[in-house]
Amino acid sequence: MNHQYVSKVIDLTHPEKNVIYNMTHEEAVNVVKSGDIEAVRKIDGQFSLVSVEGKTIRMARSIGRPIRYFIAKRPEGPQLIIAERIDIIFDYLKKEGMDNQFHPSYTRMAPAHYITKIELLGCPDPNPEYYRFFTPLRNKFSPDNPQQIGEYYIGAAYNEIKKWLSQRAKTGPIGVSFSAGIDSGSIFLLTYHALKELGESPSRLKAFTLSVDGDGADLMQARKFLEKLNLEMFLEPIELEYSKLNWKDAVKVVEDYKPLDIECATMNLALLQGIREKYPDWKFILDGDGGDENLKDYPIEENPELTIRSVLNNLMLYHEGWGVESIKHSLTYSGGLSRGFMRTYSPADLLGFEGFSPFTLPNVIEISEGIPYIKMTDWDHKKLYDLKGQIVYHGVKAITGMEMPIFEKRRFQHGAASKATFKSLFPESEKAYRKEFLSIYE
Repeated sequence: MNHQYVSKVIDLTHPEKNVIYNMTHEEAVNVVKSGDIEAVRKIDGQFSLVSVEGKTIRMARSIGRPIRYFIAKRPEGPQLIIAERIDIIFDYLKKEGMDNQFHPSYTRMAPAHYITKIELLGCPDPNPEYYRFFTPLRNKFSPDNPQQIGEYYIGAAYNEIKKWLSQRAKTGPIGVSFSAGIDSGSIFLLTYHALKELGESPSRLKAFTLSVDGDGADLMQARKFLEKLNLEMFLEPIELEYSKLNWKDAVKVVEDYKPLDIECATMNLALLQGIREKYPDWKFILDGDGGDENLKDYPIEENPELTIRSVLNNLMLYHEGWGVESIKHSLTYSGGLSRGFMRTYSPADLLGFEGFSPFTLPNVIEISEGIPYIKMTDWDHKKLYDLKGQIVYHGVKAITGMEMPIFEKRRFQHGAASKATFKSLFPESEKAYRKEFLSIYE
């Protein structure tokens, strides 16, 4: 009798969602299969890739494309199910009569910027191994020239927008999720400039701003921003009633329970639902997600686990969390924006949009990690927060010639509604979010 285990891989991912500019999907898969980290770094674009070679499976992803996986057990051997979402894995297991093996905490998320290698050997299968393919050089720029740093950083984002417009979003209207903050403001102006430079009509473009019950500071800010540049004709408010907001729906869509991400996802979901109701065929949406992570612009004081030293001393802390070698690393969720980007990706994807966040791409992150933050801020929180505005302002002016208005930082979820509306909408404790998440699978 043959007692040898037989391994099986079920790949439920969607290669057509990848945006790879310099090779075919098959070529990119073969690069991942080689395990060559330098070659994987050269894959240009946004991707989630899966290669299978006997019992060895390798997965690689950028921030903008999720990969989740689950190892099920059949009598004849292990079965690896790979998908973008937890519910897709769960539905497959139910169809196969194996859902009794499932718990959401048993699923795994492949971290961005690594090759995740799994050997399907039998019972028990070993933990995955991780091989970093993206290691940007830190502190490579001069601290004395923020104008030049801005030109490098915004120039990298601009190049990504031009590639996307010329090779992916070739036709049809283009929307920007627009709060008129530093990130969405710069993305809008860069896209406007790129369309003109490519000989396209800027009339393809709209700036969509969410307003709940006719309130929220973002809509007022958006009007001021665009009026200063004589571009107010591009603004389209998406005005919704309070009853349209539902954080429980956002938990299901994002498949997570972290309060800040669910707050953001709730507003993003409402914005995109409003756009979809008005424009049933709209496809392309840009946003500025990743800009805060790149330029380390989060209020450190609000997170008791962080200090300015931990933020500035650790490579891509806001992008990846504490890292796969850390005791804090979760297998169920990867860290930082690698995990949190589902707040942006999932609502757009499930509503039939193709989203694009230029600041999440390695070519852009590489520039931001080269900024000598310590020398430029001397560990001063205020200088760190101000630095982002300086860099982006100079960069946008260098690339487009426009002087971008800079407003005080405000989170997206806080600008779409009044403070009273926001406070009444969301639970105070993370326990409520966790409970709602687990209830999906009861």
